[in-house]
Amino acid sequence: MTRSFFTCACAVTLTAVLGQSRNTDLLRFVDPMIGTQRMGHVYPGATAPFGMVQLSPDTDTIPYAVNGTYNPEVYRTCSGYQYDDSTIVGFSHTHFSGTGHSDLGDILLMPTTGPLLMNPGTAAHPESGFRSVFHHAGEKAVPGKYEVLLEDHGIKAELTATTRVGMHRYTFPRTETAHVILDLVHGIYNHADKNVWTFVRVENDTLVTGYRQTNGWARTRTVYFAMAFSKPIARYGQQPDARPQEYRGFWRKFDQNHDFPEMAGKQLRAWFDFDVKAGEQLQVKVALSSVSTEGALRNMAAELPHWDFDRVVRETQDAWRAELGRIRIESKRPEVLTNFYTAMYHACLAPTVYQDVDGQYRGLDQNIHTATGFTNYTTFSLWDTYRALHPLFNIIQRERSSDFVNSMLAHYDQSAHHMLPIWSHHANENWCMIGYHAVSVIADAHAKGVEGFDAKHALDACAATARHRGFEGLGEYMDLGYVPEDCSGSSVSKTLEYSYDDRCIYRMALSMRNEDIVTEFLIRSENFKWIFPPQGRFALPRLANGEFITEFDPLDTHQKGFIEGNAWNYSLYVPHKPDAIALMLGGPKGFREHLDSLFTMELPDKYFEHTEDITRDGIMGNYVHGNEPSHHVAYLYNYTDRPWMTGKRVRDVLDIMYKPRPDGLSGNDDCGQMSAWYIFSALGFYPMEPGSDAYELGAPVVDRAEIPLPDGRTFKVIVKGQGPKNGYVQHVELNGARLDRTTITHYELMAGGVLEFTLGPNPPNF
Repeated sequence: MTRSFFTCACAVTLTAVLGQSRNTDLLRFVDPMIGTQRMGHVYPGATAPFGMVQLSPDTDTIPYAVNGTYNPEVYRTCSGYQYDDSTIVGFSHTHFSGTGHSDLGDILLMPTTGPLLMNPGTAAHPESGFRSVFHHAGEKAVPGKYEVLLEDHGIKAELTATTRVGMHRYTFPRTETAHVILDLVHGIYNHADKNVWTFVRVENDTLVTGYRQTNGWARTRTVYFAMAFSKPIARYGQQPDARPQEYRGFWRKFDQNHDFPEMAGKQLRAWFDFDVKAGEQLQVKVALSSVSTEGALRNMAAELPHWDFDRVVRETQDAWRAELGRIRIESKRPEVLTNFYTAMYHACLAPTVYQDVDGQYRGLDQNIHTATGFTNYTTFSLWDTYRALHPLFNIIQRERSSDFVNSMLAHYDQSAHHMLPIWSHHANENWCMIGYHAVSVIADAHAKGVEGFDAKHALDACAATARHRGFEGLGEYMDLGYVPEDCSGSSVSKTLEYSYDDRCIYRMALSMRNEDIVTEFLIRSENFKWIFPPQGRFALPRLANGEFITEFDPLDTHQKGFIEGNAWNYSLYVPHKPDAIALMLGGPKGFREHLDSLFTMELPDKYFEHTEDITRDGIMGNYVHGNEPSHHVAYLYNYTDRPWMTGKRVRDVLDIMYKPRPDGLSGNDDCGQMSAWYIFSALGFYPMEPGSDAYELGAPVVDRAEIPLPDGRTFKVIVKGQGPKNGYVQHVELNGARLDRTTITHYELMAGGVLEFTLGPNPPNF
């Protein structure tokens, strides 16, 4: 069936092309504070694009559990920073951006004055510890730099970073006692057994090295550091470990708490005193490595051999300008500019570099490896980012996309399970969420011509991962065609996502003419059909004996069969066969009526009041934008009798779910996925089925856009009739020719040219 936004209208001739963008400094359109409150969990710190160091203030020390029971308050500080908090406990060097679970918060520094306090105190009584009150009026966050006034200590703290080194600049008031606390107890999602071991070594009067090993979301994670001060240490020591120790060895003969150059323990805090004058600046450089303190020192020597803080800010901001400039837009609406470039900023925070300057990194097998011919990355939140973030990279970050695939293949080669990553995290697999979506990332890169990786090895890794019978019901899925709920929970969600991933493998094998894999995975990609009962509107959980579980509420997220989505939303998750879903739901007209119901019905609060990462702000009717399984749903209108409703729904989501303010995200950013959805949708197209070469057309909110491409080509988006009241696409042209379809291909995009949308206040005439 040919799908079009229109049936008749006069062609509009392209009379002008987009000239040089008027956005002279893209940094001024970025607000790193967007999404820091409630959902979003974005940290407002200092980092280079895709940096291994992500340096940020942490605003509390909420424990993961209280009396052995999960403490829901800890969710507020997933990123380490919560906008509503009024105190800062220090500045740590590793963070996640917008995840719904957490870890990290390594190597926390806190400058203080006055009496030496070696505990963080509490938010209610900050004076009881080394934390400090702060106010947003004394805080400033821009790409590459963060600064804040620590009011209790009268210290101005400024942060910046290179890829592997964080740099601090502390301006002290008049004081007799200037301290820097090194807190190796601190972490995000801290629990009783989080710290395995910590070690600090004072090498000389300006250099300190050490490491921290933790057990958390990543159960075996080691971070080495080298810390250099810009002036000599006057005195130093450590907080005595108050916990009883059965064995203390012969170290007990020393006074280890004062000026003793080796410190070790599970719960270690150290202090360093400096003699400073009023207004004097103390600078600190902290380099990280997963390999060794020697590796951290090499990273520091290579990336930050000097003490020019302002130079680092300039160079890191130049790096951010380069990344933000990969797409240039124009808009008369300031909020669109801020939302778009903030989304671009968020989309370049992860994945993160995970190797030293010499290519060495700690692998999944906990051995030291060297990345040859690629840069190794970690922080792959794949259940989220395969949908839009990685497809975005396949347009604007193609060299990094190759590195991402090679990093996943290295993970596969080192895996004891012989599987591609599910959620790759600092030389660990944390097994978070469902599906095996690394195959989507790899297949999408292959489908879109990304080079620099072994395609045969990649296809073999994809197939081996999908055949792992011991993983989350895959054995039963392979035997029965679906995941039985009595064998593995979240069975509907898993079956639908496995089916889509299998389609990715099929497409990749087809392009490589591997007939055995083609046949196997074409059949598997149709498995979604087995969990839809005859004449049923919703996918239902099914038992191993073939029976459906029929007593269920299609609005309930917390029931058998589903994870992070209810039956209304998840039953639409067949991005590789939208025509089949449309047919099951009554054809184009019936499908449209079903989608209309989704967007307009009422979802009572009881269905999400106990869900941490969803509030009313993330919901339109029963459409839940705050969780990823629904991110393609607005584009399904392209498969109905009213395809122009795609643009209308997409623009509604763009305007309602994204705001230029601290609570401006409707759900967790999830390492850039929420932001990548905005970027694509604001431009007017979206990769509904990663692994294919197609983009579904929507309705842009930008006035114009340019995407610079290889070999000097440029892809341009031009919008006629742009305005808040003109929400309906009248027609679309590609290079001056009227489109009679609601898709464009990746190769049409990468060839360069002009995609022109004409918008109007009413649906086009049919």
